[in-house]
Amino acid sequence: MGILSNLDLLSVGMTIAGIGILGFVVYFNNTKSITNKTFLLFALITIVWSVANYAYYQVESVTLAFWLIRFVIFLGVWHAFSFFQLARVFPKSEFKFSDNYKWILLPIVAITSIINLTPLVFKRAVEVSPSGGIAEIENGLAIVLFGTVIMALIISGVVVLIRKSIKATGVEKSQFGFVALGTFFTFVLIVTFNFILPSFFDNSKFIPLSALFIFPFVLFTSYAILKHKLFDIKVVATATLAFVLSIVTFLEVIFSKGFDQIMFRSSVFILVLVFSIFLLKSVRKEVTQRQQIEELAKRLEKANVRLKELDKLKSEFVSFATHQIRAPLTAIKGYTSLILEGSYGDIGEKAKEAVDKVYKASQSLVLVVEDYLNISRIEMGRMKYNFVVTDFGKLIREVAKELEPNVKKARLELSVNIDEGKEYKAKIDEGKMRQVIVNLIDNAIKYTREGEIIVSLSKDEKKGKLLATISDTGVGVKKEVMPILFDKFIRGKKANEVNIHGTGLGLYIAKQMAEAHEGGKLWVESKGKGKGSTFFVELDAEK
Repeated sequence: MGILSNLDLLSVGMTIAGIGILGFVVYFNNTKSITNKTFLLFALITIVWSVANYAYYQVESVTLAFWLIRFVIFLGVWHAFSFFQLARVFPKSEFKFSDNYKWILLPIVAITSIINLTPLVFKRAVEVSPSGGIAEIENGLAIVLFGTVIMALIISGVVVLIRKSIKATGVEKSQFGFVALGTFFTFVLIVTFNFILPSFFDNSKFIPLSALFIFPFVLFTSYAILKHKLFDIKVVATATLAFVLSIVTFLEVIFSKGFDQIMFRSSVFILVLVFSIFLLKSVRKEVTQRQQIEELAKRLEKANVRLKELDKLKSEFVSFATHQIRAPLTAIKGYTSLILEGSYGDIGEKAKEAVDKVYKASQSLVLVVEDYLNISRIEMGRMKYNFVVTDFGKLIREVAKELEPNVKKARLELSVNIDEGKEYKAKIDEGKMRQVIVNLIDNAIKYTREGEIIVSLSKDEKKGKLLATISDTGVGVKKEVMPILFDKFIRGKKANEVNIHGTGLGLYIAKQMAEAHEGGKLWVESKGKGKGSTFFVELDAEK
């Protein structure tokens, strides 16, 4: 076969490949949309109808040609119906069909299409052309039914599109404009090559190329559907690649010699089309997932900003509330202290015992309020530090001495392993670091039922680091709790069995304060439940 003598076959092949690829690109863009589903149906019917229409003018067998023309008009009814339905549903994603549509129109279309396969429409071939094809066919009475249904569906579809176009606004107005443009080009091509040339110039050689005339409508309609749907470059590139591969393999069919070669290369062409469809589906899915992830990321970003705003408001509220609470608590603590000291005269033992409980409760509450205030300052970036060069060893010894009564009261042993002959200079905020050490030793007291607490401090001259350790023989820390132990409001499971007064804030505050220092680190190590814990505080040593 020479390519110049088969340009009609090449054009039909290219058009079929283009229509098929566009149909599936639109469908995969939104597989749940009724518009996209109907467009794919229209595209597939167009392809089958175009192949049958082209084949009718090429076969030399009268019997085969007669059945092909019946099949062409059978498909023609469904072709017109799919156009009408596309006009009805475009550009909606969802559409509810009426009962008249389901129980009257659909049966009429189905019955008409089946009648087209019987002698009621085309009775027989009256004249055979010199090439062996059919030159003239005797029509049956039902040809009127076929023509009426076809024209009614097409005209109704056009009227529906016009009405929708007039009422449409914004994006939909633009979409209907593209559909109207495609419909106009298709109408002009069909009227020119399928009616004017055969009727007035006795030239019917373009009728087999009907697929080419429908292509403008398919092209513009697909663009109208996809125009405002983020037509991703990956999908465009994949569709282009699929189209080029389809054309290349179809050219192989055109150049084939012999029936076996034609069948083999035709099979390859079909496989390429099928592969292209699955490739488009895969790429479209990937693009959709990426778009969904991007959309989720945007939503999460907005939610995160909002959460930060709420967190800031919460911190400001907590700061305000705790400030308001601290003043009366301080007054309660002060007056109960004065009463216990006898500043207001002697009181009975029972009254003294009650006042002492009030004093201790207010003292505990003051510490809790102070913790909340510290959290608010940390989260709002208002925590102030006054770093000065201090003997870290001396500070730890002083804290250990202050807490020694608490250790003895808990019936524990306290060992302090710090060389008093050495200086452990570090640039620290003395008040904040004192709070860190107090918190860690106090924590060891609370969670150790028996045994000892060992406080140590060492200096690594090479690395220029100070390392303080507070070890206990207490309840230990489970492996799953270790990563979250320093988070806010976190306490180990069954911690209340050992200490019911913990808030889960102390370690969080201690870590934040330690890490605010130069080279500051705070971490914990434990061999597990019931095997004790060791807390480490590391700082840069001052030379």
